[in-house]
Amino acid sequence: MTPAADPDPPATGLRVAVAEDSVLLRDGLVALLTRRGLDVVASTGDGESLLAAVAALDVGRRPQVAVLDVRMPPSFTDEGLRTALRLRDEHPGTGVLLLSQHVETRFAARLLRGDSRGTGYLLKDRVADVGDFVDAVERVGAGHSVLDPEVVAQLFGAAATDAGLARLSPREREVLELMAQGRSNGAIAERLVLSYGAVEKHVGAIFTKLDLPPDSGDHRRVLAVLRHLAPR
Repeated sequence: MTPAADPDPPATGLRVAVAEDSVLLRDGLVALLTRRGLDVVASTGDGESLLAAVAALDVGRRPQVAVLDVRMPPSFTDEGLRTALRLRDEHPGTGVLLLSQHVETRFAARLLRGDSRGTGYLLKDRVADVGDFVDAVERVGAGHSVLDPEVVAQLFGAAATDAGLARLSPREREVLELMAQGRSNGAIAERLVLSYGAVEKHVGAIFTKLDLPPDSGDHRRVLAVLRHLAPR
């Protein structure tokens, strides 16, 4: 997979670590992130090596975001997910963005369970669109949640029996899908050609219909999509 051309990239200086067992993809990720002005402070082929590399860095050089493949050595099952969860525990200031070859909603659910700020889950195909991929890395670094549209679509399908979601209007479901992708109200307004005030009203209606309490803050934006995945 060859990333799309990326002329005149802006410099951001965001510190990023990469864990990917495929040397070709890992080198490609490092190259495109560096070209966009991000600072790749660690690059490894497995989760344990990434944890060790991050721990060895001075506090001021530790990554603000870690980009990890879900399946890495030694078992190629969920090493990336387990590494991401450990990173969040050991280095709370580090956001985590998981890359997966296929949609696996159970991984997204485990990653986003609890405090979902600064977390993301994307399909590897999204890397080909350099602008969208780097935007996702930066949004995770800014503390937002980012979900691949395909993951959102499957989550909505799995949630078909949720009574709260069933009460949403078609427009509210569109707004909720964009919320789950990590879009701000302003970005949603632009995408759906609505006023900012109209989006705010839709968001408020979504929270009301899903019985989400007003004291849970922006975390409600992810809970609205993922609550059906909680153990029953």
